[in-house]
Formats: sequence, structure tokens, C-alpha cells
Amino acid sequence: MCEVDLRREVVRFFWKRADGQPYGNPSALPQSLGGRSGRLLFATNAGMYHPDYRPVGLYVENGRELVRANTKAGPGNFHMKPNGVLYVAGQFAGVVETDSFLKQRPPADFATQSGPMLVISGRLHPRFARNGGSRKHRSGVGSRDANRLVFAVSETEVSFGELARLFRDKLQCKNALFLDGGAVPSLYSPELGRKGNLLPLGPMIAIYDRAN
Repeated sequence: MCEVDLRREVVRFFWKRADGQPYGNPSALPQSLGGRSGRLLFATNAGMYHPDYRPVGLYVENGRELVRANTKAGPGNFHMKPNGVLYVAGQFAGVVETDSFLKQRPPADFATQSGPMLVISGRLHPRFARNGGSRKHRSGVGSRDANRLVFAVSETEVSFGELARLFRDKLQCKNALFLDGGAVPSLYSPELGRKGNLLPLGPMIAIYDRAN
């Protein structure tokens, strides 16, 4: 788990390098942001992506909407409505249902759409069985308040219900969003001795300490 206070840390999303090629792995991300921040503390998947590493849903980077929101019906986790959006604007961030985000259009320097929502205003997603359903390695993000996010990456296989209760009951997040799953979600954390995995990835979320 990684708790982020945006008054002390900096959140950035990364998809492509200057040459248009995806970064592909957390260990390839910038290790610092120059004078704006210090070292890279943590990185993980920023939601689901297509085989060509293009985000499945809404993706905003540095204030530019690079991929439009996806509100279509379909199979799979992403389309298990309601899905949601993680957005970051300076020292503020939020996790909200996609429809609410599109209606309100809050300012966003960075945003990623994924699904399903895990926790919605303190309630678990209505389609989750308590302990049933598929069990996989999974990652997610929750919002504690307007300045704090919590990321969780499972080290064992878990159900959606278990991951959702972690965010609601233990991490005290009123809203939480599933980011990715499957084999082992990629995790970069020098503190834990984790340098990401060898599988190429789409967009990533990176956390840096904030310069004094």
C-alpha cells in the first residue's frame, strides 16, 4: 500500500516518451522531475489498456485529453458499470463514477478511467459477491479526502469484494477504483525492493516526493 498526500508528494501519469513510444515499464520512468520534485517513490499501472498500449478509457496527461471517455457497454471488468475516473489537479485529487466526472468536469491535470468502481460513497459495488467470483492479483486506488490517495497492489490473488473491503473498512476510503489485474500488477517501489516486472505496460502512475 502507498498513501499519497498531494501536499507532500507529486502525482504524474506517463504513457509515451518524446519519440512516441510507450515507456513500457516503471523502471523506465524519469527518476526525478528536476527542480520540481525529488526521487521516484512509487509507480504502478494507470488502468487498463489495449494490446497497442492505448488506454481503454479516458486518459488526460498534463492537461491534455489524449483518449476520450469510454461509456459504451461491453464485456469484462472495465464495463462492469459503474466504472470510474481517478483525477489529479495540483494538490487535489478524487475518485468518482465516470458519469459524475463527465457531468461535473472537474479541473484535471491528469485523469484515467478504469473499472469497476470498488467503493461508491461508502458502499461496495452492487455486483460483488462477498468472497466469490474470480480471484486474481489486483491493484486499485482510493480517495481518503481531497488531498490524499491510497494505492494498493495485492501480493496474492484476491476477489473484488476483498479488495473493496480493504479500501472501505481498513483504508477508510469512501470511493475506490480498480486499476488492473491478471498476473502480477507491476509495482515500482525502491523501499520494497520492487523494480516493476518485465511485461510491457500502457500508461503508468508515478509518485515523487515534493521539493522543499
